[in-house]
Amino acid sequence: MLTLSHVTKVFNPGTVNARKALDDVSLEVPDGDFISIIGANGAGKSTLLGAIAGVFFTDGGSITLDGQDVTLAPSHKRAKVIGQLFQDPMRGSAPGMTIEENLALAAGRGGWLAHISKADRADFRDRLAVLGMGLEDRMQQSVGLLSGGQRQALTLLMATVNPPKLLLLDEHTAALDPATAEKVLALTKETVEANRLTCLMVTHNMQSALDLGNRTLMMDRGRIVYDVRDEKRAGLQVGDLLALFREASGRALDNDRMLLT
Repeated sequence: MLTLSHVTKVFNPGTVNARKALDDVSLEVPDGDFISIIGANGAGKSTLLGAIAGVFFTDGGSITLDGQDVTLAPSHKRAKVIGQLFQDPMRGSAPGMTIEENLALAAGRGGWLAHISKADRADFRDRLAVLGMGLEDRMQQSVGLLSGGQRQALTLLMATVNPPKLLLLDEHTAALDPATAEKVLALTKETVEANRLTCLMVTHNMQSALDLGNRTLMMDRGRIVYDVRDEKRAGLQVGDLLALFREASGRALDNDRMLLT
């Protein structure tokens, strides 16, 4: 269970550039929930994930994970139980290391020049084969030579090779071409379901926000303005989301990138 209670965050406080990125956010995420998060630019979506991951400390409120208060825990300690993917395919892996070395590092076997057992190598090969991108035959290749889609698929595997308590996906397909993005999203769905992960996914694709997971949050100006799940969400269409956003926030969703996807 992830619980946020009255979480606030202001960037550049006390200046003309002060911006309240999170405004009294409270949220409960039971184990096994797969939540998609949508909203316009500046709504607080990525800031919410950053607060949970410990990228920065919040200004108020508390964050607990499985009953443990992590509000003041540094990001490297949270990383032991929280997996994370970003929009930039270059993040989340070490480009100068091989595919095999990256997986060994993620699995806790060491990284560069680490001794990798035959059993681990066979396990890595089997896991890579599931991705369907031919990476199982390129384990000695540098990760820096992979395409964006291949790197995101590998990073997804690295983030879940030891299943985390929580998986955070911050527009992890936004930089990919449509066909590759669809494939990575399918891998995401399979991975989350196979490992029964608790997952929060920020997305600009409103259809994906309805197709994946069991729950959708809408954010606006640092607040969660709508939260719909399970049966109530099942029959919704993109047009319904737009109408619900207007009703909840008092204004239309004007993010062209989201509306045209």
